[in-house]
Amino acid sequence: GKGPGLDRSIDALRHANLIGTHRHGGVLAVVGDDHGMKSSDVAATCEPTFFDLQMPILYPANVQEIMDLGLVGWALSRFSGAWVGFKIVADAIDASSSVLVDPNRVSIAVPNDVVFPPDGVNARLPDLWTTQEPRLVRHKIPAALAFARANAINRAVLDGPRRRLGIVAAGKAYLDVRQALREFGLDDRRAQELGVSIFKVSMPWPMDLGAVRDFARGLEEVLVVEEKRRIIETQVKDALYELPDGQRPRVVGRYDEAGALLVPELGEISSDDVARAVGLRLRPLFESERLKARLAFLEAKAAQAAKRAALPINRLPYFCSGCPHNTSTKVPEGSRALGGVGCHFMSTYMDRGVVTHTHMGGEGATWIGQSPFVNTGHVFQNLGDGTYYHSGLLAIRACVAAGVNITYKILFNDAVAMTGGQPVDGPLDVATITQQVAAEGVKRVAVVTDDPGKYPIGYALAAGTTVHHRSELDQVQRELREWPGVSALVYDQVCAAEKRRRRKRGLMDDPARRVFINENVCEGCGDCSVKSNCLSVVPIETEFGR
Repeated sequence: GKGPGLDRSIDALRHANLIGTHRHGGVLAVVGDDHGMKSSDVAATCEPTFFDLQMPILYPANVQEIMDLGLVGWALSRFSGAWVGFKIVADAIDASSSVLVDPNRVSIAVPNDVVFPPDGVNARLPDLWTTQEPRLVRHKIPAALAFARANAINRAVLDGPRRRLGIVAAGKAYLDVRQALREFGLDDRRAQELGVSIFKVSMPWPMDLGAVRDFARGLEEVLVVEEKRRIIETQVKDALYELPDGQRPRVVGRYDEAGALLVPELGEISSDDVARAVGLRLRPLFESERLKARLAFLEAKAAQAAKRAALPINRLPYFCSGCPHNTSTKVPEGSRALGGVGCHFMSTYMDRGVVTHTHMGGEGATWIGQSPFVNTGHVFQNLGDGTYYHSGLLAIRACVAAGVNITYKILFNDAVAMTGGQPVDGPLDVATITQQVAAEGVKRVAVVTDDPGKYPIGYALAAGTTVHHRSELDQVQRELREWPGVSALVYDQVCAAEKRRRRKRGLMDDPARRVFINENVCEGCGDCSVKSNCLSVVPIETEFGR
């Protein structure tokens, strides 16, 4: 899962890590970090959470390392008895690459200097809960550190006799550092001549502080490049804090020695961000027209971006042309709806009475706490089919138990459109949804669809379910908002992007009828745009007017 999925799984992961892994097993908890919030509702980073759970963290930089570190991670988990967090970003997981799959490519060294307790560190039954924390803190984490040392998971990849600037980086940031050096005209030999060293971190926590001290010995400065929270930088500073003044290098990372921001802490850091930070720390080491020109270009580019960001021009995201949410998220005059997780969240940006937002599975539950304190007697709640299947049904159950007046609009579009059009996990269809919500105590259920013919008399819908064409949506919603307690409206129409995919693959027929607007007789009233709410319906300037 992504960041929100990790947050939701904390309780299970904490218990599992305390219990441990089988001596012939091993677990990787894989998290896709979305630093830039491109397909998530929060900008997440997994390291602080795994740190709090006391789970060792591995962070591969590319496709090859996903395979290699995956094998290392299972061995680490098996040896230490701990669950292992596995951080992946889109730059690695969405990439294509030629990889080496030789089974002998990854050679695992098993440390022989670790003293385990008599009963070991792996899972056991029964397990006395009071022994779990001491076993984790005193044995599993030290075992993970010993394993990391034996297998050089964190190591210096560029070092030389001249010791001036050391750069510490993990994952994507490490690749960005190498790219930055190339942009400044520094190959490995030239970098070493200038006194540049690089420490590649593949295990951001826990780090072997002794290895950090060895790397930093004799350096004038250490630059830590990492995304979001300062997990690596804090450990580097901890490692060097006790060194005498003459032996302790200056450490910069998120901020420089003057307190100025060096590596951005918001969103995702780009290769330009990293190049700028590296270039600024290289500048005292050597004079170079190429370095000067590249830094000037990066500074100008950043200034230009800041100027653009300050402009009062903001293009909000919107539904695709043909998206069922264009219609399904509308509410009758005088009503309001609550937002949730999914593409339909974008309706909160639009002037259509959709307000607030909540976490996945909390859709409608917020109304339980709010309803006694407001004059509004009823709300609609948008709920995507994927979220419904994931955990949204629990919120419906809670609203039934609380007896609040709410209509769930379950938006069945037959695809997880937000992240690539995958099918919804599990066997889910409109009939099943109607039966489930009815079984939970929802007394009034309606299906609104672009093709009512799909549901003939006798179809396996819940008893009492009515079927309507989407043109009747407003009328159906007006009826449901007067219904006491919890009601449900299942809006059935396939995601527009998924329709296009299926038509290209020959899995869905093209529509036999199409609508055309004759610009010669169009009066420019705008009714077509209002009715369709579609981005592809745009006005045309003609010699007779708009």
